[in-house]
Amino acid sequence: MADTAKLSGQADGGAAEAAGSLHYCEGAAALQLGDGFFRPESRPSRDLGVLLAALLARGELELAQPLAVLDLMAGCGIRALRYGLEAGASAVWANDADADRLPVLQGNLVPLEAAATPLEITAQTAQKLLAGCLLEERRFGLIDLDAFGCPTALVPAALEALQFEGVLYLASTDGRSPTGHDRSAAIRSLGAAARAHSASWELALRLQIGVVARAAWAMGRGIRPLFSFSEGRTFRTAIQLQRRADARQERQLGLLAHCHACGEQLEQSLLQLRQWPACACTGEPPPLAISGPLWLGPLQHAPTLAAMQRLVPQLPAGRVARSSERLLERLLADPGLPARCWSSAELGRRLGGGPPATQALLEALEAEGYTALRSGVMDGMFRCNAPWHRLLELAAALNR
Repeated sequence: MADTAKLSGQADGGAAEAAGSLHYCEGAAALQLGDGFFRPESRPSRDLGVLLAALLARGELELAQPLAVLDLMAGCGIRALRYGLEAGASAVWANDADADRLPVLQGNLVPLEAAATPLEITAQTAQKLLAGCLLEERRFGLIDLDAFGCPTALVPAALEALQFEGVLYLASTDGRSPTGHDRSAAIRSLGAAARAHSASWELALRLQIGVVARAAWAMGRGIRPLFSFSEGRTFRTAIQLQRRADARQERQLGLLAHCHACGEQLEQSLLQLRQWPACACTGEPPPLAISGPLWLGPLQHAPTLAAMQRLVPQLPAGRVARSSERLLERLLADPGLPARCWSSAELGRRLGGGPPATQALLEALEAEGYTALRSGVMDGMFRCNAPWHRLLELAAALNR
């Protein structure tokens, strides 16, 4: 699955072609890509991972031990290399199940050996490696699980391999089942219903966090989502494992309903599940499209994101791409609450006069005491806790 299009001096990637093979520079890392799957466009996810790892290494996220990193599906090794060179990881284990990629991985990680960073490089399946960690009681401060497809099957074992207050940095490239485009697959892979929704990226992230929450609770632990985002192809969440769950954390698991006829959205915690209230439809309403169980709580942890943002100017120029800084700014401005999220385009279609000015609408909602924010996850989306009928009234008034 090659995704190594020609790279030559991109402003955000710093890539250049070298004799005979593809050479790539990013942050403090310089490496050969080989012929495996690689996406330069995913640099923001790698930058945020490095910033997060740096906080863990500095002890700013309550991690009690030096930072050991496990890169479960390392590919060419760029993330493992940057965790060691830039984040200050005390030890790095880079693994990729494809033994044919081992020479590339070993060659790219030579700088870690030169820097005397304890390093392991293996070619095992993630299942086998995590099972070995359980038997040997090995645990890590950061596990980077950049999966191809849905990683649900690996989540319980990955959590077992985390230290308390360690972080699982999880990615899924399954774009169909969690966004409501393959309902049967969502049942199989997520144990949840997923229905078509305008905020589909956010729906996918909430379903993914819900999977991790259920696995952690089954262990008697808790979770704290630190940040969550997507560029449409991959859904990424960084989730901290707590020694015990915060009080009433289980109230954050619930269902999200959407009426495709009137546009209303409703949410309920599983802990207080009851009959759904009426939507805004007149007459006999159609069945609600219900997704879940999923995470209804915050998607971002502002103190962690703010600490990551403060770290950026302390690093050498170019270590964090400008696109990554913009992503940080967006996520910090939107905690991900409330869970109900609409698109301005949908409002425009329902009003028949085009979308209202988003900023003016948010200000009008806030003036009435409602929470109203632009989504940091999807462009053109906003979230609020106002009744749907009032939201439509205010939007219509702005369009007049």
